[in-house]
Amino acid sequence: MSSSTTESAAPSDEDRPVYRLPFPEGLTDRGTCPFDPPAMLTECREEGEVLPIRLTDGDTGWLVTGHDEARTLLGDPRLSSDRLRNPLVVKLPPELRAQLTHEDAVAGNFIAMDAPAHTRYRRLLAGQFTVRRIRQLEPRIREIVAERLDGMLAAGTSADLVPDFALAVPSLVICELLGVAYADRAEFQVRTAKLLDLRVSIDEQLAALDELRQFLLAQVRRKRATPTDDLLSGLIHTPAEPPLTDQEVAGMATLLLAGGHETSANMLALGTFALLEHPEQLRVLRDRPELVDGAIEELLRYLTVIHHGLLRTTTAEVEVAGRVIPAGALVIISVSEANRDPRHHDRPGEFDLSRPRQGNLAFGHGIHQCIGQQLARLELVIGFTELVRRLPGLRLAVPAEQVPLREKMAVYGVHSLPVAWDAAP
Repeated sequence: MSSSTTESAAPSDEDRPVYRLPFPEGLTDRGTCPFDPPAMLTECREEGEVLPIRLTDGDTGWLVTGHDEARTLLGDPRLSSDRLRNPLVVKLPPELRAQLTHEDAVAGNFIAMDAPAHTRYRRLLAGQFTVRRIRQLEPRIREIVAERLDGMLAAGTSADLVPDFALAVPSLVICELLGVAYADRAEFQVRTAKLLDLRVSIDEQLAALDELRQFLLAQVRRKRATPTDDLLSGLIHTPAEPPLTDQEVAGMATLLLAGGHETSANMLALGTFALLEHPEQLRVLRDRPELVDGAIEELLRYLTVIHHGLLRTTTAEVEVAGRVIPAGALVIISVSEANRDPRHHDRPGEFDLSRPRQGNLAFGHGIHQCIGQQLARLELVIGFTELVRRLPGLRLAVPAEQVPLREKMAVYGVHSLPVAWDAAP
């Protein structure tokens, strides 16, 4: 299957400073198939599952593409997640570094923390992100999916699946979970997009981050005064020692709000694109809906959307796969390539919804494994099941090569997905 890429225009002011991670350019360059990881990753894996690579700033980093090696390192406490303060990752002028690492800016940002700070936040959040709460959300998720599909059907026989369905569904769900009004979605959708855009200047990203946190701070202060039955209120009013500050709750909410809709939205859109380009697999899902749980795991494995992989820095020398990674080294763990490791998955480059489950690293591993993964899975199960069931003859409305890919975004996917379906008889 062959498809080229189309990118929306980069920012017009080429002279403004853009913050770029020191990754080789090829780390986000897709080849002829929009569903395969960048060719550079496959080429690197052929040389070894753990490999030193030259970074754009001249330093040496370590690229991990093997499944077992990635899993081992993600569970190793000698690999630090505190990338915000690490000069290997965040190479900025002192004034910008001070702004990015200011106490208020990092409060609650637990994905960029190590134990024990990470442990405290994670435990408090897990107490709110319960199985009970997710189960309570299931009927509402079904309603949201049905409402979006009803609207698409009422409007005709074509739509852009990204704004009309893929982005709308998880945005509505995360608003329900946090207790944020959906009418305020522009407050986080636009700013989150800037935070994930690799072409946006660091000044714009910092401004977007500050605006998003200010929006959530207002939500937190309102719920501190008048709590409701939602996750934000639960965090605010759960006894903790020391108590969570408004800045800490807003920081945690920032991560949930951004991560809670961007990843699921892009999996829904990119997954639909993959199904439409593999009609035999689409038939499997349509004819055998009981396979949907396994189908979601295959979609997560085949279409891992975390573009750059997961970043860690070594706090001590680490040996893995016969390689010695020195202390103070930047490690890039490519979960997309690890999910296609031929030692772990038979026929890893094939998209097969009937594939036996073997586990994947789409949600990471170890203490930083995605805390919202069960909610994401539920959104995907309901979303894909109903999309296939209710839109007969679902197909692309444009040639595949005209679908614009999110190559320059931290979360991979598609910017839009024009589709059409058959009219009701």
